[in-house]
Amino acid sequence: MIITHLKLKNWRNFRQAEMDLAHVCYIIGPNASGKSNLLDVFRFLRDICKPDGGGLQKAVKDRGGITKLRCLHHRRDPEVKIVVHLAEGFEEEAPSWKYVLGFKPEGKGAQRILVTAEEVWHQGEKMLSRPMASELDDPLVLTQTHIEQATANREFRGLVEAFSEITYLHLVPQLLKHGEQIGGQRLDDDPFGQGFLERLAKTTTKTRDARLKRIQSALSVAVPQFKELRFEKDAMGHPHLQALYEHHHPNAGWQNEEHFSDGTLRLLGMLWSLQDGNGLLLLEEPELSLHQSVVEQIPAMIDRVQRTRKPKRQVLISTHSQALLNNPGIDPRGVIVLEPSREGTTVRSVDEVEAKGLDAGLSVADVVLPKTRPKGIEQLGFWE
Repeated sequence: MIITHLKLKNWRNFRQAEMDLAHVCYIIGPNASGKSNLLDVFRFLRDICKPDGGGLQKAVKDRGGITKLRCLHHRRDPEVKIVVHLAEGFEEEAPSWKYVLGFKPEGKGAQRILVTAEEVWHQGEKMLSRPMASELDDPLVLTQTHIEQATANREFRGLVEAFSEITYLHLVPQLLKHGEQIGGQRLDDDPFGQGFLERLAKTTTKTRDARLKRIQSALSVAVPQFKELRFEKDAMGHPHLQALYEHHHPNAGWQNEEHFSDGTLRLLGMLWSLQDGNGLLLLEEPELSLHQSVVEQIPAMIDRVQRTRKPKRQVLISTHSQALLNNPGIDPRGVIVLEPSREGTTVRSVDEVEAKGLDAGLSVADVVLPKTRPKGIEQLGFWE
């Protein structure tokens, strides 16, 4: 299932925002415009649906409380609202599902978060509408959504599963390389890749080998002297990735992941994640640590992996990379532009003038990205 439309009220940077989503979306905007916060909407819905310790109260608490979630530009309205449309495919004329969630602080006592609106629509028919009359006299009931309760979401379990399958990846190479030495608590769902190797170990041998073979093909082009990739376990049973590089001594070029470059690990993690799972995939700045010539090919690599999948996986990418957005294969319908202002960040798609430039053969980097430059950025060089 894919998410085709998103509408926000009072969410972090966004006082009001509404956008259509494509199979692959590129979210662009200046620093602090809300790219990460926009991706976090989908992580928030996933966190509510977690079967092991999820729920609305925890999802809000994990983000620092309602004061950190609510848009500061909404001075009087305390309610946060999220509306999403979902469909089985983009060929559908109307969404199969619609989910609405509104919530706000109780305003007294323990300052619990209360559901102000929760609706589920399927094929145009309303299946759920909250608060119900019977709930108004019992605020405790309104501290939970129905999508987090197995007994309450039976009739729309498919919607819950779609949220639960959302994956976020922002692989931090140092955590993967030196996880055991660093130690510390691993975050739920491992968004920074600390347990990436354990994830590979849990995958069946046939599936793992097939995926690594596809990744090996990409790395052999992107990484100099790279020849072969394999998965191994050491004498203690710990999983490792090993890469063979060209060397004048036979078999002298094998290296463990701790010797991989940061860019190689990030690229490897992205290519694996594109093949692992069916839900929405959120990629934050995949261009980090990668050479410009490799970054330019990220849209093509995503498209190549997508062609091997049925159904294709929906991907949302936050970026401000000129090299990535210079790729001519980017569909303008998948470009989401964030524009900060004194009243919060606004969201728009490619406008008519930009569309003409793209039709003429220019890239998103040529006609859209320059408009996200901060005003007065040239003065940064004169800072004292």
